[in-house]
Amino acid sequence: MSRSHLIDRLLAGLPAEAVLTDPDVTVSYAHDMASFCPAGTPAVVVLPRTVEQVQHVMRTATGLRVPVVPQGARTGLSGGANAADDCVVLSLTKMDRIIEIDPVDRIAVVEPGVVNATLTRAVNEHGLHYPPDPSSWEMCTIGGNIGTAAGGLCCVKYGVTAEYVLGLDVVLADGRLLSTGRRTAKGVAGYDLTRLFVGSEGSLGIVVRAVLALKPRPPRQLVLAAEFASAGAACDAVCRIMAGGHAPSLLELMDRTTVRAVNDLAHMGLPESTEALLLAAFDTPDPAADLAAVGALCEAAGATQVVPADDTAESELLLQARRLSLNALEAVKGTTMIDDVCVPRTRLGDLLDGVERIAGKYGLTIGVCAHAGDGNTHPTVCFDAADPDEARRARESFDEIMALGLELGGTITGEHGVGVLKKEWLARELGPVGLEMQRAVKQLFDPLGILNPGKLF
Repeated sequence: MSRSHLIDRLLAGLPAEAVLTDPDVTVSYAHDMASFCPAGTPAVVVLPRTVEQVQHVMRTATGLRVPVVPQGARTGLSGGANAADDCVVLSLTKMDRIIEIDPVDRIAVVEPGVVNATLTRAVNEHGLHYPPDPSSWEMCTIGGNIGTAAGGLCCVKYGVTAEYVLGLDVVLADGRLLSTGRRTAKGVAGYDLTRLFVGSEGSLGIVVRAVLALKPRPPRQLVLAAEFASAGAACDAVCRIMAGGHAPSLLELMDRTTVRAVNDLAHMGLPESTEALLLAAFDTPDPAADLAAVGALCEAAGATQVVPADDTAESELLLQARRLSLNALEAVKGTTMIDDVCVPRTRLGDLLDGVERIAGKYGLTIGVCAHAGDGNTHPTVCFDAADPDEARRARESFDEIMALGLELGGTITGEHGVGVLKKEWLARELGPVGLEMQRAVKQLFDPLGILNPGKLF
């Protein structure tokens, strides 16, 4: 099959401006933001605007046996959107309509290219809220969030993307359109195919429309910062807060390496004497009282200083420090590998201690920021990609962190997905029977193996 024949077939059902063929342009769609993940050279990039156009792409791909790699904004961190050689890159960013916002049923119906922050602001105008808020929320798309089952800072109270996807329209590998799920608050008819697609990284079908659950817009949150002389004490505070029945809207941790990196990048004046900084937030009717109760628990766990914010402006400043963490760590050496290990909250301290040992063993800077309230940590390995030995040590340390996470009863990814980066680790986590069942599901939905090949397993 020649490239020109593929392009001619695509143009038979797509406008010319939706088909990109210039190699200098298509190469920019080759990969997401992950390190150490191989990417191929796409044959063509298509940017459909309608469901029918997506169906045409998939019928063409099936007829010609051409691999298809679906993409959103390419902000992923696992290589899940990386191109395969001679593939069709199917970029869904032009399908960016918010079709409906229903304040009575508290749902939004959207296309996959809608940017997370755009949806949040739109529903806020109706007194509603879409809680999932990945750190890249100003850029990432709802389709990408669904593909990776993305999380964010608010997961400790509100949960991850999967808990807000009620129904989907999905174009299957052969071009058929499948509708799953519901628009209603309740619904348990048949197998939950909707949940099957959430987190499938585009390997089972192309999401072209989503029905999303919304919440009432909460009050503005207030944030507390607690400084600790050890990471273990901060993790003890997390356990006390959760065991005490509190429901923070955010419970985040930054280790000393991360705090110093943020100060170096943004000169925010965070306390560099700290070994761990814990941020807790509440969006309750009386957040000051909740912060006072949590502050007392932090002090009981050994906090050396507890500072509740007086207003939303001060709270936003503290949250900005957390949001800058990954950019700050990247500035340390120029390249990062961002891990995504999630462990039971009770083992959070063990993971942080283990990461510190691993950093010493390999002679590397590894900073940890974490969604501490749900045990989801992001150990971030900083290295010079131009130094082959340092790059090797970075990859080996990354693998040791994942092994440690599994050893502590955790999982290799809480929100970033598997993609290319963690394929071998997915097999270890699932075990042989689990892997066999997952592959059987893939075979059912994609018998030719053309959907996002080389990802997951």
